[in-house]
Amino acid sequence: MATVTAGAVKELREKTGAGMMDCKKALAETDGVMEKATEWLRQKGLSKAGAKTGRVTAEGAVGSYIHMGGKLGVLVELNCETDFVARTDDFQELVKDVAMQIAALNPKYVRREEVPEDESSKERALYLDQVKASGKPQAAWDKIVEGKMDKFFSEICLLDQPFAKDQSMSVKQMIDAKIAKTGENIQVRRFARFLLGEGLEKKKSDLAAEIAEMTK
Repeated sequence: MATVTAGAVKELREKTGAGMMDCKKALAETDGVMEKATEWLRQKGLSKAGAKTGRVTAEGAVGSYIHMGGKLGVLVELNCETDFVARTDDFQELVKDVAMQIAALNPKYVRREEVPEDESSKERALYLDQVKASGKPQAAWDKIVEGKMDKFFSEICLLDQPFAKDQSMSVKQMIDAKIAKTGENIQVRRFARFLLGEGLEKKKSDLAAEIAEMTK
């Protein structure tokens, strides 16, 4: 069993809003893996962020981010429960961070549930063929395929992506930390990303390099 440090407990508490002893137990039960500990708390109903995700979010804000002199732009809608929270600096900072994330990492969907079944099934079939051809024992196939699917979702789904400003957490975990701090449910509803000349035949090497630089 992994040694649970005070720093890890503090970090998990800030992300989830759960009690200190619950955070310590979650880390001990999951060998100190932060993401697994967060999910453990959510499943046990101990994460304050998880407890709030079913509440209605009818307020919020539409934010924008424009980069590279108007060559790349993002609009994103984030919802919360009250206009009071929507106007706070914390919420406005969150809107900006999410817009910048979308600009930099170009997700296709907000969450896994939005990925069309035929798209995810095609990927899963491809990974299964790959693992069968690899010579790995059949007992390990499902676990390997699930790992590859997790990576696939982390590339195309906003909430699964590593947070560009702190890649030790996902975008969802970053939002969960804000939920715990504000005491309100917060949801990313939708977004649109516009890249000047996208789809047209033109050289975009310099533009691609600038976008890549945003993630560093």
